[in-house]
Amino acid sequence: MRASTFISRFQPASPWPKIQVMGSTGQRKSIYFFIILCICLVALAVALNVGWVVLHWRQVALLILGVIFFLLIIAGLVLNTIFLVREIRRNEQHDSFINAVTHELKTPIASIRLYLETLQSRKVDEDRRNEFYRIMLEDNDRLLHTVEQVLRAGRTGHGHRQQLSSMFDLSPLVQESIELARTRTHLDETQLKYVNILPPGEQAWIRGDADEIRAAVSNLIDNAIKYSEDKVDITVELSNATQKYFAIKVTDHGIGIPASQLNQIFKRFYRVPRMVATKIKGTGLGLFIVQSVVKKHGGKTFAESPGEGLGSTFTIYLPKVNP
Repeated sequence: MRASTFISRFQPASPWPKIQVMGSTGQRKSIYFFIILCICLVALAVALNVGWVVLHWRQVALLILGVIFFLLIIAGLVLNTIFLVREIRRNEQHDSFINAVTHELKTPIASIRLYLETLQSRKVDEDRRNEFYRIMLEDNDRLLHTVEQVLRAGRTGHGHRQQLSSMFDLSPLVQESIELARTRTHLDETQLKYVNILPPGEQAWIRGDADEIRAAVSNLIDNAIKYSEDKVDITVELSNATQKYFAIKVTDHGIGIPASQLNQIFKRFYRVPRMVATKIKGTGLGLFIVQSVVKKHGGKTFAESPGEGLGSTFTIYLPKVNP
């Protein structure tokens, strides 16, 4: 009997209340109100100024001043509307982030609690007990990963570049990230491949924070696995991009990214609407962390995709140093 079946027989009703984050209906009403208000004000300003020009066409000096003030009013109204739209969109993304993080935190905590209650209230044989422990450890790792993502996003979001002094080789770091992902997601070498196309004997020395670079590489790999769904076929490639940069390229054959979204996906809290619609879990922080870490190390980040359903490729460039 599987552990999940066993649990379902004895698990109590979840003590966790349903947490609902307010939707964006009120915010949409707000944006509609301000847009309509702006349109009305622009129309009124146009009518007043046109009428004034018709009545006072001989007064050239006043006409020039009127046109200048008219343009200033229009510019102010347009800027005000743009600011309001941006703020409302930012609030919507923030609400989506809160909703996602709440789910990411609540689910493993509730799972761990249910397994612990089962172990406390029922006699379970050794094999099932060990399976319960394994599942609880996985839930704990998921919980820890979410917390680390949020904390890392807070640290990297300040945008300042630190003085980085330690040097390390990229190749073993990338291999470690791949092995960890294989172990955690139960993938083999045919599903998650590593290709090192550096010249024989050459090492990829860079200067920076190894933990942050490892986090960036792991985020790219985790994203590729997550959005590959059932057809996991991922290649991680390390190469010489130019004389000044090494490149780490992560290619998948998953759901792909629309061309219109490629410039948006690195923003904090942003998630592609289609990815949200597929109910794939995420906080919208992974790619933001990748870009922030790479930028702090003097590198660049790029995303490419032939289109929806055709996979995607993420590439990070990191500056070389001489050991």
